[in-house]
Amino acid sequence: MSQVTPAAQSRRRTWRPCTMVATMTLTWLLAACGGEDTENDAAPAGDKLSAMAYVGRQIFADTALSASGQQSCATCHVPSRAYAADDGLAVPLGGPRMDLPGLRNAPSLAYAQFTPPFRFDPDGTPVGGFHRDGRSLSLADQAEKPFLTPFEMANASADDVLSRLLTRPYLGEFMAVFGPDAIRDGTTALRHIGQALAQYEVEDPSFHSFSSKFDAYLGGRATLDARELNGLALFNNPDKGNCLACHVSTPDGNTPALFTDFTYDNVGLPRNWRIAANVDGNTLDYVPRNGAPLGEPWHDYFDLGLCGPLRTDLATQTELCGAFKVPTLRNIALTAPYFHNGVFDTLEESVAWYVTRDTLPARWYVKADGTPDIPYNDLPVMYDASVNVAEVPYIPAMAPTLTNSEIADVVRFLCTLTDGFDPANPAAYPMPPQCASTEASVAATLAGPARHVAHQVSIHGASTQRDGNDGK
Repeated sequence: MSQVTPAAQSRRRTWRPCTMVATMTLTWLLAACGGEDTENDAAPAGDKLSAMAYVGRQIFADTALSASGQQSCATCHVPSRAYAADDGLAVPLGGPRMDLPGLRNAPSLAYAQFTPPFRFDPDGTPVGGFHRDGRSLSLADQAEKPFLTPFEMANASADDVLSRLLTRPYLGEFMAVFGPDAIRDGTTALRHIGQALAQYEVEDPSFHSFSSKFDAYLGGRATLDARELNGLALFNNPDKGNCLACHVSTPDGNTPALFTDFTYDNVGLPRNWRIAANVDGNTLDYVPRNGAPLGEPWHDYFDLGLCGPLRTDLATQTELCGAFKVPTLRNIALTAPYFHNGVFDTLEESVAWYVTRDTLPARWYVKADGTPDIPYNDLPVMYDASVNVAEVPYIPAMAPTLTNSEIADVVRFLCTLTDGFDPANPAAYPMPPQCASTEASVAATLAGPARHVAHQVSIHGASTQRDGNDGK
């Protein structure tokens, strides 16, 4: 495959998600059941979910399916946080004793059902797929992975998952949906668990309610204030925020705006020293030691997104190294910390970094001891050429493209993407404190010390404690 050039990056920004993604996802999930008897899909009394989705809802919250007996899907994907984590950590804790730190920030599952399967467009642009590196082709496959991941639910094998499933009170319902052969072996059982979880995410409206203030505004049921409107204009202005280049803000057919184009980008994020895997010399046996052959800045481990190390099939396509999937911005005010490595605690930091990445590098790029580091320090220098410097607001010669007041207005607009707005009771809208962004607070953010230093991170992996400054 040819390298993703700046021209291809520009072309990819015009891509729009298929209007039939939701229907296709549901159709695939139903087909994936292998033609099982659908008479058992009738919803339980008083429940709007199908029988399969109802089973998925029970599995989603069931900690007994983990090796620790303390972790479920809902542990890292909390409804009140748009199905992102609620622990204030850059990466969640898991494992047999719930003391092993993960490798990536737990993403929101809200609106995940609209993600298309991974593919390369004709111009070489990677699109879609599940997980931050797109390595799962379906929502169901993504749902299976944590059950066997050693630093998550930590089952040793699919058969171990099955042994736990056989003790659960909903086993009869599980078999009624998937048939008696559903528990013939662990692999089969785990596949059906993934299908049930995916069906729950597809059917339950809380995963995709499209109930934000912005949605109400588009429907003529709410108004945006002057600062929110200015933030929207800056968001869409290709010479200012240019956020719409990746986070599409217009509907596609009958699907409201999803605020992502499902593509991938290498934005040169700072290294997050609060992630134990990023601390050189750690003894976590599940951390891939891929850094030595990659050279400067000579770290033991690098998370390179599309080209590995968690994803293995694109390892030779080095032009993809450092690229991660563009997430939806819906509910972004609820899902801190931000980016795949949870490096920023607030929206102010995130937006300010976007527009001052190359003009204030000392503010953002630091070593584990807090002293200045090289730019793009979470990426081997050999891949610096893949960092996006061709689009506003990243073009170094043009930066910064937003003033402090404009950054604050963009943050205020982003907060209108939070679900749960009631036009009849706008005062009850769940706006986090960070949504009261001002010119002064942005100035303080830009002037403040970098906060992604290795505070209280055990390099031996025994625990990763919460930094008291973590945004929530």
